[in-house]
Amino acid sequence: MGKSRLEAFSDGVIAIIITIMVLEMKVPHGESPESLRPLLPVFLSYVLSFVYVGIYWNNHHHMLHVSRQVSGRVLWANLHLLFWLSLFPFATGWMGENHFAAWPSALYGGVLLMAAIAYWLLQQAIIAAEGSDSLLKVALGRDWKGRISPLLYLLGIASSFWLPWAAMLVYVVVALMWLVPDRRIEHVVHDGGH
Repeated sequence: MGKSRLEAFSDGVIAIIITIMVLEMKVPHGESPESLRPLLPVFLSYVLSFVYVGIYWNNHHHMLHVSRQVSGRVLWANLHLLFWLSLFPFATGWMGENHFAAWPSALYGGVLLMAAIAYWLLQQAIIAAEGSDSLLKVALGRDWKGRISPLLYLLGIASSFWLPWAAMLVYVVVALMWLVPDRRIEHVVHDGGH
Protein backbone atom coordinates (compact mmCIF):
# COMPACT_ATOMS: atom_id res chain seq x y z
CA MET A 1 0.00 0.00 0.00
CA GLY A 2 1.21 3.50 -0.75
CA LYS A 3 1.75 6.08 1.94
CA SER A 4 -0.02 9.05 0.29
CA ARG A 5 -3.45 8.21 1.77
CA LEU A 6 -1.92 7.77 5.21
CA GLU A 7 -0.22 11.16 4.94
CA ALA A 8 -3.35 12.90 3.67
CA PHE A 9 -5.55 11.40 6.39
CA SER A 10 -3.06 12.25 9.12
CA ASP A 11 -2.66 15.81 7.86
CA GLY A 12 -6.45 16.24 7.90
CA VAL A 13 -6.80 14.93 11.44
CA ILE A 14 -3.97 17.13 12.69
CA ALA A 15 -5.55 20.18 11.03
CA ILE A 16 -8.84 19.40 12.79
CA ILE A 17 -7.04 19.02 16.13
CA ILE A 18 -5.52 22.49 15.76
CA THR A 19 -8.91 23.92 14.77
CA ILE A 20 -10.62 22.40 17.81
CA MET A 21 -7.91 23.74 20.11
CA VAL A 22 -8.33 27.31 18.88
CA LEU A 23 -12.12 27.07 19.11
CA GLU A 24 -11.75 26.23 22.81
CA MET A 25 -10.46 29.77 23.38
CA LYS A 26 -13.60 31.76 24.17
CA VAL A 27 -13.92 35.44 23.39
CA PRO A 28 -13.92 37.50 26.61
CA HIS A 29 -16.88 39.60 27.70
CA GLY A 30 -15.49 43.09 27.74
CA GLU A 31 -13.57 45.40 25.49
CA SER A 32 -10.63 46.39 27.62
CA PRO A 33 -7.24 44.67 27.62
CA GLU A 34 -7.98 43.74 31.25
CA SER A 35 -10.71 41.38 30.04
CA LEU A 36 -7.97 39.31 28.35
CA ARG A 37 -6.02 38.70 31.58
CA PRO A 38 -8.14 35.72 32.77
CA LEU A 39 -7.57 34.08 29.38
CA LEU A 40 -3.77 34.11 29.70
CA PRO A 41 -3.51 30.52 31.07
CA VAL A 42 -5.82 29.28 28.31
CA PHE A 43 -3.74 31.07 25.69
CA LEU A 44 -0.42 29.80 27.09
CA SER A 45 -1.67 26.21 27.19
CA TYR A 46 -2.90 26.63 23.59
CA VAL A 47 0.51 27.91 22.46
CA LEU A 48 2.28 24.98 24.11
CA SER A 49 -0.10 22.45 22.56
CA PHE A 50 0.09 24.14 19.16
CA VAL A 51 3.87 23.77 19.30
CA TYR A 52 3.56 20.10 20.27
CA VAL A 53 1.08 19.35 17.48
CA GLY A 54 3.39 21.18 15.05
CA ILE A 55 6.34 19.09 16.21
CA TYR A 56 4.38 15.87 15.72
CA TRP A 57 3.18 16.97 12.29
CA ASN A 58 6.69 17.93 11.19
CA ASN A 59 8.33 14.75 12.49
CA HIS A 60 5.51 12.59 11.11
CA HIS A 61 6.09 14.15 7.69
CA HIS A 62 9.83 13.47 7.84
CA MET A 63 9.32 9.92 9.08
CA LEU A 64 6.94 9.09 6.25
CA HIS A 65 9.29 10.76 3.77
CA VAL A 66 11.87 8.02 4.32
CA SER A 67 9.28 5.26 4.53
CA ARG A 68 8.86 3.15 1.43
CA GLN A 69 5.80 1.08 2.31
CA VAL A 70 2.83 0.97 4.65
CA SER A 71 1.57 -2.20 6.28
CA GLY A 72 -1.62 -2.87 8.21
CA ARG A 73 0.39 -2.63 11.43
CA VAL A 74 1.63 0.82 10.36
CA LEU A 75 -1.95 1.95 9.68
CA TRP A 76 -3.09 0.88 13.15
CA ALA A 77 -0.03 2.39 14.82
CA ASN A 78 -0.75 5.66 12.99
CA LEU A 79 -4.36 5.62 14.19
CA HIS A 80 -3.10 4.97 17.72
CA LEU A 81 -0.91 8.09 17.47
CA LEU A 82 -3.79 10.16 16.08
CA PHE A 83 -5.99 9.00 18.96
CA TRP A 84 -3.61 10.45 21.54
CA LEU A 85 -3.08 13.62 19.53
CA SER A 86 -6.86 14.05 19.30
CA LEU A 87 -6.95 14.29 23.11
CA PHE A 88 -4.73 17.40 23.05
CA PRO A 89 -7.69 19.83 22.78
CA PHE A 90 -9.40 18.34 25.84
CA ALA A 91 -6.24 18.16 27.97
CA THR A 92 -5.18 21.64 26.83
CA GLY A 93 -8.55 23.16 27.60
CA TRP A 94 -8.84 21.55 31.04
CA MET A 95 -5.34 22.61 32.02
CA GLY A 96 -5.75 26.20 30.79
CA GLU A 97 -9.21 26.70 32.30
CA ASN A 98 -7.92 25.52 35.67
CA HIS A 99 -4.76 27.64 35.61
CA PHE A 100 -2.33 24.71 35.46
CA ALA A 101 -3.72 22.98 38.58
CA ALA A 102 -2.30 19.60 39.63
CA TRP A 103 -4.70 17.09 38.10
CA PRO A 104 -5.20 18.90 34.78
CA SER A 105 -1.41 19.33 34.46
CA ALA A 106 -0.85 15.67 35.27
CA LEU A 107 -3.45 14.61 32.69
CA TYR A 108 -1.80 16.87 30.13
CA GLY A 109 1.54 15.17 30.85
CA GLY A 110 -0.15 11.79 30.56
CA VAL A 111 -1.46 12.64 27.11
CA LEU A 112 2.01 13.86 26.10
CA LEU A 113 3.52 10.62 27.41
CA MET A 114 1.03 8.42 25.58
CA ALA A 115 1.51 10.38 22.33
CA ALA A 116 5.28 9.88 22.64
CA ILE A 117 4.82 6.14 23.19
CA ALA A 118 2.40 5.96 20.24
CA TYR A 119 4.90 7.78 18.03
CA TRP A 120 7.63 5.32 19.06
CA LEU A 121 5.32 2.39 18.26
CA LEU A 122 4.65 3.91 14.83
CA GLN A 123 8.39 4.19 14.22
CA GLN A 124 8.86 0.55 15.21
CA ALA A 125 6.00 -0.56 12.94
CA ILE A 126 7.56 1.25 9.98
CA ILE A 127 10.98 -0.25 10.70
CA ALA A 128 9.45 -3.74 10.99
CA ALA A 129 7.60 -3.29 7.69
CA GLU A 130 10.78 -2.28 5.90
CA GLY A 131 13.14 -4.81 7.39
CA SER A 132 16.84 -4.53 8.08
CA ASP A 133 17.51 -1.95 5.35
CA SER A 134 15.06 0.59 6.80
CA LEU A 135 16.24 4.14 6.22
CA LEU A 136 14.25 5.20 9.26
CA LYS A 137 16.21 2.81 11.45
CA VAL A 138 19.47 4.24 10.12
CA ALA A 139 18.24 7.81 10.63
CA LEU A 140 17.07 7.29 14.21
CA GLY A 141 20.35 5.89 15.45
CA ARG A 142 20.41 6.05 19.24
CA ASP A 143 17.43 8.47 19.31
CA TRP A 144 18.38 10.12 22.61
CA LYS A 145 15.50 12.62 22.40
CA GLY A 146 13.00 9.83 21.86
CA ARG A 147 14.38 7.96 24.87
CA ILE A 148 14.58 10.87 27.30
CA SER A 149 11.23 12.50 26.46
CA PRO A 150 9.02 9.86 28.18
CA LEU A 151 11.20 10.05 31.29
CA LEU A 152 10.81 13.83 31.36
CA TYR A 153 7.04 13.51 30.90
CA LEU A 154 6.93 11.16 33.90
CA LEU A 155 8.90 13.74 35.87
CA GLY A 156 6.43 16.41 34.79
CA ILE A 157 3.44 14.28 35.79
CA ALA A 158 4.94 13.64 39.23
CA SER A 159 5.86 17.32 39.62
CA SER A 160 2.27 18.34 38.91
CA PHE A 161 1.23 17.35 42.42
CA TRP A 162 4.00 19.22 44.25
CA LEU A 163 5.08 22.06 42.00
CA PRO A 164 2.70 22.56 39.06
CA TRP A 165 4.94 25.30 37.64
CA ALA A 166 7.81 22.76 37.53
CA ALA A 167 5.62 20.39 35.52
CA MET A 168 4.95 23.15 33.01
CA LEU A 169 8.66 23.89 32.87
CA VAL A 170 9.39 20.24 32.07
CA TYR A 171 6.76 20.19 29.30
CA VAL A 172 8.18 23.39 27.81
CA VAL A 173 11.75 22.03 27.98
CA VAL A 174 10.74 18.88 26.09
CA ALA A 175 8.99 20.98 23.45
CA LEU A 176 12.05 23.21 23.08
CA MET A 177 14.26 20.13 22.84
CA TRP A 178 12.19 18.92 19.87
CA LEU A 179 11.99 22.38 18.27
CA VAL A 180 15.70 22.23 17.58
CA PRO A 181 15.81 21.01 13.99
CA ASP A 182 16.57 17.31 13.78
CA ARG A 183 18.57 16.67 10.65
CA ARG A 184 19.01 12.90 11.04
CA ILE A 185 16.43 11.99 8.41
CA GLU A 186 17.60 14.72 6.04
CA HIS A 187 21.17 13.44 6.35
CA VAL A 188 20.10 9.88 5.57
CA VAL A 189 18.15 11.02 2.52
CA HIS A 190 20.99 13.27 1.36
CA ASP A 191 23.66 10.59 1.88
CA GLY A 192 21.58 7.94 0.17
CA GLY A 193 21.18 5.86 3.31
CA HIS A 194 24.90 5.43 4.05
